[in-house]
Amino acid sequence: MKSPSRITRRRFIATTAAALAAPRVLTAQKSDKQRVIGEGEHRYEVQHNWPQLPDKYSWQTTHNVAVDAEGLLYVIHEGRENLKDHPSIFVFDAAGNFVRAFGNQFQGGGHGLEVRIEGKEQFLWVTGYQQLKNFAKLTLKGEVVWEKRAPMESKLYPEGEDTKPAKRWGRDAFMPTNFAFLPDGGFFLADGYGSYRIHRYDKDGKWLSMIGEPGKGDAQFNTPHGLWIDSRPGKDASLVVADRANKRLQWFTLDGKHLKTLDGFILPANIDQRGDVLLVPDLSARVTLLGKDDKVIAHLGEDPEWRAQVLKDGMKLRKEDKGEGWVSGKFLHPHDACFDASGNIFVAEWVNTGRITKLRKVS
Repeated sequence: MKSPSRITRRRFIATTAAALAAPRVLTAQKSDKQRVIGEGEHRYEVQHNWPQLPDKYSWQTTHNVAVDAEGLLYVIHEGRENLKDHPSIFVFDAAGNFVRAFGNQFQGGGHGLEVRIEGKEQFLWVTGYQQLKNFAKLTLKGEVVWEKRAPMESKLYPEGEDTKPAKRWGRDAFMPTNFAFLPDGGFFLADGYGSYRIHRYDKDGKWLSMIGEPGKGDAQFNTPHGLWIDSRPGKDASLVVADRANKRLQWFTLDGKHLKTLDGFILPANIDQRGDVLLVPDLSARVTLLGKDDKVIAHLGEDPEWRAQVLKDGMKLRKEDKGEGWVSGKFLHPHDACFDASGNIFVAEWVNTGRITKLRKVS
């Protein structure tokens, strides 16, 4: 899970589809209205808009979440480039109370966020896209330990991508999205919006190699947005990648050999783990739980009518300041999700006004 352990981790691709059913009449979201979703051992009380911000700060487009060893929740926003004096990272306690804020430098491009234990210390790892094109290691209070940019050794990127990168997209751009951490201290870094490769680094941050290329076949990617070291019991550790626009997960050995592909997703955005369960936030209106055999346990917060409505009106809904048209117990665009130590789930949605939902485990 994204709360620290031995192994830790941690642009919407426009999609259209015909409506699957006639849209129902939607009701406005009520932040104080709670519903229980899921079934069996996986039932959760839905608490939308769970954490509260001080009046001096504003919610922006929420991207990723992570939990530290003390149970503090970290939330990163994409933020707005023109609001340089506004932090992009907020921290909340276990009751949803605001603790601190930092990360002004990630405004306009904040993306990935992970907490990692290193010896007796914990660190926050962050990726930036858009004009930032960087990844960084911070203390939990926000002090910068180091910051890096494009790995020029890979021969993928044009001159200047590591020093003065331009705000542009393309397969020769460096637009990192998320991390996965190895037991030897090394890590994988997904260039999910840029080259569509997974870069591997050693424990000292030295670039070693890369996995994949753009495409639709095995070991090829179309927006490899999220990744995780699958360390579920009874299996050799492997790298699993949320190959978002290809609508699938792919597994690899830690040396980069393709193992298997699992279809059946809509726009899988990231992965987290607790015990035998993988948690997959899907940008198109649901959160999926996979069991140890990689069979679906549940699609949380989704039903066919609601998903059809999101596919039809999703861009409009995500921009509405007051949540008009949002439905309690349903998701619009889950961009990231993580477990805490108690099995609760936190979901960050890619909506302009920001939304963090706590799914409190009740079974």
